[in-house]
Order: sequence, then structure tokens, then C-alpha cells
Amino acid sequence: MWRSTRLVEQLRDAWSAATATARLAIGLPDYDAYVAHMRAQHPDATPMTREAFAIERMQARYGKGRSRCC
Repeated sequence: MWRSTRLVEQLRDAWSAATATARLAIGLPDYDAYVAHMRAQHPDATPMTREAFAIERMQARYGKGRSRCC
């Protein structure tokens, strides 16, 4: 029983890591990771709401205007 429980936990962790990687690869930011980081590293700061976080991430990714080569 213990082995099967451990296997399930390992599979769950692997799935979580794979989905996080896939989301980052296609440009979907991870709000839960952001909140965990803010609580751990900046406990005195208030994290953005989920909506504000999504808007800020889209602005950071697409809001800089057109890139130029020259």
C-alpha cells in the first residue's frame, strides 16, 4: 500500500511539473506560483489579484510595441 501511495504522489508531482512547463512554454503565467513567491519572499507586500496579474503579464509580454531589428 505504501508503495502505491508513493507512486501516486510521484505521478502527481510529475504531472504538476509537466503542466507548469507546458503553460510556461505557451505563455500562460502561473498565478499560484506568483502568490507563493510573494508570500515567501515579500510577506509585507500584497499580491496582485488574479485579474491584475494576468493583465500585467500580458502587458509585459505583448505591450512593448513592435520589435525592430535595426
